Amino acid sequence: MADWKKNLPKAATDYLKNRRLDEVECIIPDLPGIARGKAVPASKFAKQDSFHLPDSIFFQTITGEWGEAAGEDGFTEKDMVLRPDMSTATAAPWTADWTLQVIHDAYDRDGNVVEFSPRNVLKRVVDLYRAEGWEPIVAPEMEFFLTARNLDPAQEIKPMMGRSGRPAAARQAYSMTAVDEFGPVIDDIYDFAEAQGFEIDGITQEGGAGQLEINLIHGDPVKLADEVFYFKRLIREAAMRHECYATFMAKPIADEPGSAMHIHHSILDAKTGKNIFSDAQGAETDAFMHFIAGLQNHMPSALAVIAPYVNSYRRYVKDHAAPINLEWGRDNRTTGIRVPLSSPTARRVENRLAGMDCNPYLGIAASLACGYLGLKEGKLPLAEFKGDAYSGDGDIPRTMGEALQVFDEATALHEVLGPEFARVYSIVKYAEYDEFLQVISPWEREHLLLNV
Repeated sequence: MADWKKNLPKAATDYLKNRRLDEVECIIPDLPGIARGKAVPASKFAKQDSFHLPDSIFFQTITGEWGEAAGEDGFTEKDMVLRPDMSTATAAPWTADWTLQVIHDAYDRDGNVVEFSPRNVLKRVVDLYRAEGWEPIVAPEMEFFLTARNLDPAQEIKPMMGRSGRPAAARQAYSMTAVDEFGPVIDDIYDFAEAQGFEIDGITQEGGAGQLEINLIHGDPVKLADEVFYFKRLIREAAMRHECYATFMAKPIADEPGSAMHIHHSILDAKTGKNIFSDAQGAETDAFMHFIAGLQNHMPSALAVIAPYVNSYRRYVKDHAAPINLEWGRDNRTTGIRVPLSSPTARRVENRLAGMDCNPYLGIAASLACGYLGLKEGKLPLAEFKGDAYSGDGDIPRTMGEALQVFDEATALHEVLGPEFARVYSIVKYAEYDEFLQVISPWEREHLLLNV
């Protein structure tokens, strides 16, 4: 890899212009979407084609404990071969020296992909689309909160202090004044994104206190998942510079709306480049309806992937800016599946169920998998919902335990995402759920200690 810097993306080349590269962070996203890896001197990176990490990084829960997911070989922590995808090379502009980040893909010692690596899971789903002559396109929307620093987990999370010296206020959706409150943080987000070569479609104030949304330009699912993965880190770093936290928890503050990762989907014909959701006259196609039906029929099974923590299910609250069912509607933000206003060429389906706490690779893969099954099955969705879908009954799992049970039974979904991934994911998530059940909450102490 002696000449590896000649093929860097333009943004990385521009970042290093007339500068000496000091370090390369060799990273890979684990099941929660945390960056794992090694930082190596640039001179060493130039001499290596790969590096090694144990496969056990994919068996860890969010707390750092372990799920018994090693399989027949037992827990030997055998090494994976991690190979760089140089198209993902990007700056780490918050570091003190000149540093690049490079995402790696995981293979076993025989050169086979590691099936439970999240980036490989998404690639598998995209390959299934391409085998049918389809090119999936996605556009994620990222919601998150800027909060006051929280050093004690026993204390409730509070909104950050704005530049006015007052805490961020709720119910200021789309307020430019509210956005101005976070101006210094947003300025750093833009600067970091520019240095990394990421294009932001827009930043808006959402309905929660200190809650923002960033929209990304539509494109290739793996590339967009890479960007969300990178964005989570850069947003956290920007917030840290200004004495606040950025959190991607689905429901960080009890009386505020939760944070979603809405995913917009369209599918192109690989030969013609045309959107298969619209016909020659611009009307909706059967494929469009089949895709919606796939989301309706299979999203309950995928919920454990797009809502991966116990906290995720606190977001699905009636009349609280999050869907509670799988109804679909045109230009209706109360439904779980929304068809936004668009031209025929841009016709798309928005999945509003995924939480911002999900791994972006797995969230996008699961959503695409449901749509893929719909396209293959050829079923029609329920009738379009008219009116306020929040007023209806919920038809999605209400707890992590219930969602995992439904996921375990979803053999069709497992075949799309990969049976080995489904096995490992279920084991790790059950281990995580069991950890949670050992914790006694303040609510239990308050209401049960002297009353039962």
